[in-house]
Amino acid sequence: MSLPVATIDKLAFGGNGVCRIDGKVCFVPFSCPGDELSLKITSQKKSYCTASISEIISPSILRTVPECAIFGTCGGCSWQHVGYPAQLEQKRNILAETLWRGARVPADRIGEVVAAPVPYGYRNRLQFKVLAQNGTLRIGFYRQGSHQVEDAADGCPIASPVINQILSRFRGVLRSYPDVGSVSQLSIDAGDSGVIVIIHHNGKVSAKGRGYLIDQSKDFWPCTGLFLKADNRTDCEKLWGSSEISYSMNQADPDQKPVLLTYPPGGFAQVHQLQNVAMLSVIRRLGFFTPAEQLLDLYCGNGNFSLPLAGEVASVTGIEGSAASIRAAEYNRDLNKVANASFFCDDVSSGVRDLVDQGQTFDTVLLDPPRAGAGNAVSGIVSLRPDKIIYVSCDPSTLARDCGILAESGYSVVTSVPVDMFPQTFHIESVTLLRKVLL
Repeated sequence: MSLPVATIDKLAFGGNGVCRIDGKVCFVPFSCPGDELSLKITSQKKSYCTASISEIISPSILRTVPECAIFGTCGGCSWQHVGYPAQLEQKRNILAETLWRGARVPADRIGEVVAAPVPYGYRNRLQFKVLAQNGTLRIGFYRQGSHQVEDAADGCPIASPVINQILSRFRGVLRSYPDVGSVSQLSIDAGDSGVIVIIHHNGKVSAKGRGYLIDQSKDFWPCTGLFLKADNRTDCEKLWGSSEISYSMNQADPDQKPVLLTYPPGGFAQVHQLQNVAMLSVIRRLGFFTPAEQLLDLYCGNGNFSLPLAGEVASVTGIEGSAASIRAAEYNRDLNKVANASFFCDDVSSGVRDLVDQGQTFDTVLLDPPRAGAGNAVSGIVSLRPDKIIYVSCDPSTLARDCGILAESGYSVVTSVPVDMFPQTFHIESVTLLRKVLL
């Protein structure tokens, strides 16, 4: 039986190429728009099917050579075979299509993608899976569709150089670590002030193992602090070195000193600092803040946006569910001598309801929710009656859902700007401005 032949039309959120076979949508991993392919059907559903590439009959002119030796087996990047300009175009199209389907936002309201300055070597935070078995040590990422560790023997091309340097040193040290069979993950965070490594450990750490890691501290350079997260604990134990991870964010006035922000080991921060700064610039441009404004920052984290923006508005109120992040935000506020910022640890939905009950209003609400979106907080945001809502999203589907709900309450999307926080992957960050429609 001959295999079906198809041409890939576009890429989908999730990473797969999209074509049609016998009128049915078909998703094809590791394909590229413009590829003519011979396909092998791998699964059939009622409304779609999936297929693998049997033969590339005619490769797309958009194809490029992946830089990673384990691309295609590693479960991390999915678009290294697609040229970077084409990745940007596909991300804009995906965001536009998703916002149209979910919230009827016209495509002309989607801005051009803010491209990353470099498409490789950008990640300043990574988690590497570890497996020591039968005398071999694998440190890398899960394989596609499995929990088998694919060894990144040559490092990770999207990681910053210092992370790959430290990873190489840890390989040597862990080979002789007495409890290496219990190590499940290495988390490496590279900031302006240094590089913190957390060793994730199944079960307790033996006294011999702890002593070994402390004794080997000189071999971990340029790591500046080593931590253990063991026995399913939520906190980290410092073995040696510094606890500080910091980065800087620009202020609106280029003559002013940048805001220095810290976060704790194991805490949250953006994985691409250059694009984090770029995203702040987009927020400033869309927000057009004035000195009289009251700004509410939901899911504020460590003050990543709150504190750099505080000098441009009358006051900032931040709400975040993580106590560790709020402690970091308060520390950062005091560190930078910001007098007009208040932070509260609370579930965002209940925190917003409290503000509504208190009769508070805000000129602008800025929110940066997790992948699940704002959900139940949306109705509370509407009750606060802001003139502007600036929605930072890492998931087009939940962004579209929430924009659709906001549209029912009279808020219209003015523009949505994609920011490429994750080159070589299908992930899309965006900044969307909504304004109250005047009737």
